[in-house]
Amino acid sequence: MLCRAYWYPLYAFVRSSGQGPEEARDLTQEFFARLLEKKWLKDADPERGKFRTFLLSAIKHFLANEWHRGQALKRGGGRKLIELDALEAEERFAMEPRESATPEAIYERRWALQLLERAQTRLAQEAAVTGGAEKLRALEPALTGERTDATYEALAVELKTTSSTVKSWVLRLRRRFRELLRAEAQETLGPGENVDEELRGLLSVLANNRE
Repeated sequence: MLCRAYWYPLYAFVRSSGQGPEEARDLTQEFFARLLEKKWLKDADPERGKFRTFLLSAIKHFLANEWHRGQALKRGGGRKLIELDALEAEERFAMEPRESATPEAIYERRWALQLLERAQTRLAQEAAVTGGAEKLRALEPALTGERTDATYEALAVELKTTSSTVKSWVLRLRRRFRELLRAEAQETLGPGENVDEELRGLLSVLANNRE
């Protein structure tokens, strides 16, 4: 789970640090392979900082060592530690705002957005199972955008119900989304880390990227 949660944020960091697509893919794969094989995770200490900060420091150290060793042809070693679509990763990276963002800022932003995306996916999957997919799609503007009386009234007309019912649906969906987001964040933490603090960090990252 940790590998999948952090693979793209770390790939984006490596790419924005100057590596090409294939090198970034192989370096990211090799980093996770060594992370697990050499048991680097035992060095993660919540008293010394957040787990995602530990990973960022670890990959910086890894990249510095790889640069000095000059092992460009050996990177990745043919390993398939995590089966991910390299083309999809590169397409996502092409949309990253790199003009004024540092590699570290891109890493933090992608970490935050990926948690949101995973929670949104789970919410959509739950809605599909219960037959509420169409209702969820209709309510999305009220879930992610500005919520005004006009918004609720327009949705009530579309869904053939009342504004108060729409408000109730939105409230339940937002509550469930927060629960799912919390669960996703919890799965990316190291031992002893506080999920509430991590969610505050997520909101801070997203707020900084809106400025």
